[in-house]
Amino acid sequence: MSLTTCNVIITQQSEKAVTITRSLSRALQLSKAKMITLRLGNKSISVPVKIWKREGNVLALPLSIASSIHLPSAGNCMVKSNNGREIQLGPLIGILAGPANNSALPFGGRTGFIREFMQAGANKAFYIAFAPHQVDWNREVVTGYFPNANGKWIRKTVPLPDVVYNRSPSRRAENSAAMTSFKTKFVNRRIPLFNWSFFDKWDVYRLLDGDQEAAKYVPESVNNPSSDQIRRMMEKHRFVYLKPNTGSLGIGIYRLTYNPNRGYYARFRRNGSNVLIRFPRFAGLFNMLQRQNVKLQYYVLQQGVRLIEMENCPIDFRFHLTKNGHNQWVAAGIGAKKAGRGSVTTHVRSGGQLMMPEQVLKSAFGSRGDHVLEHAKEVAIKLAEAIERNYNHTLAELGFDLGIDQNEKVWMFEANAKPGRSIFKHPSLKAQGRTSLVNLYEHCLYLSRFYARREG
Repeated sequence: MSLTTCNVIITQQSEKAVTITRSLSRALQLSKAKMITLRLGNKSISVPVKIWKREGNVLALPLSIASSIHLPSAGNCMVKSNNGREIQLGPLIGILAGPANNSALPFGGRTGFIREFMQAGANKAFYIAFAPHQVDWNREVVTGYFPNANGKWIRKTVPLPDVVYNRSPSRRAENSAAMTSFKTKFVNRRIPLFNWSFFDKWDVYRLLDGDQEAAKYVPESVNNPSSDQIRRMMEKHRFVYLKPNTGSLGIGIYRLTYNPNRGYYARFRRNGSNVLIRFPRFAGLFNMLQRQNVKLQYYVLQQGVRLIEMENCPIDFRFHLTKNGHNQWVAAGIGAKKAGRGSVTTHVRSGGQLMMPEQVLKSAFGSRGDHVLEHAKEVAIKLAEAIERNYNHTLAELGFDLGIDQNEKVWMFEANAKPGRSIFKHPSLKAQGRTSLVNLYEHCLYLSRFYARREG
């Protein structure tokens, strides 16, 4: 494969021929045939080719040819040739974003993130952001949005893309049979689609349960626990967490504690406030859960872990992992999260505070802090590799909530297939946020075969 970048120009000439500079022809190792196949996404056309004596890597298309392959705009992009008789422009990267309801922006609150992602590969790729209903499978085209040079969102129709980054925001929609069928249509056309769907908590624990390398980092967990299992685990571990299987942002989580001398405690969040209630007997605690309408069939019970603390507040860590252009997992961003006083979780909405991991680990472990952080990175990558081994779909982004105890042991509490990006709001993590997007862009190159591939 020959691969380079070029500047695509759209002309008003009437002759239906592709004109390329001599240097671009040499870079692509084109044959001397007078006809080539020009391709964008899944659209192609056979056209005459002419050599241009202009300097640089330039490709000129008459408007008629640009329209026939649904080229969204002129400008810089990558270009490759596999056999000397074909030119493929691209990559055409699709972002499956879901519709925005009642918003002036095409994708509501997600619009800013989508713009940031598109900027990571600016002048090196074509992008289209779209919702499922905007795909015409009969014509094999997508009508969606991309920003023009002035930053305004323009509606365009393009071919089916070379790769799809799934950022559909609705867990309910993702779990529907219609959405599964929709995504499968891309895969059946050999169009890579990554980040297939949201994870339920138990899905992750089940994926890792049989993996000897990864299972040791997961606390003891029980799906759909009975009252007896809750009581026994409280007595065994002294404290446990009840977590909604499909929850997020710490909503609906209960921390349950057992003190042999004082009884049973429940800590949770209600009406925007942190609540702590003591019960002399387990029956009182369980009755409270029933009154709170906690349906255990939708919950996971998990062993509590004594985490490192600052100012008597526990700390956990968000590891934002992405794949890069060499198909390798990397820890693109790491944030430490300090729990608010009396809070069940470390989420900012519950009073939590975002901090730099180096600061926290130096406070907890002194000069060993850097070593502990490097070990935690290694664990996060092992966990990502294990999930990927045991998962049936393509992954390129994962968010892990990890904890570290006083003995430096790393624990994995949750894994998210579509992680939020709130840690990158910290001023010291903005550069890591940009790096994560560059990694994803380069992985799109890898998946779409617009990259010099190196396995490993």
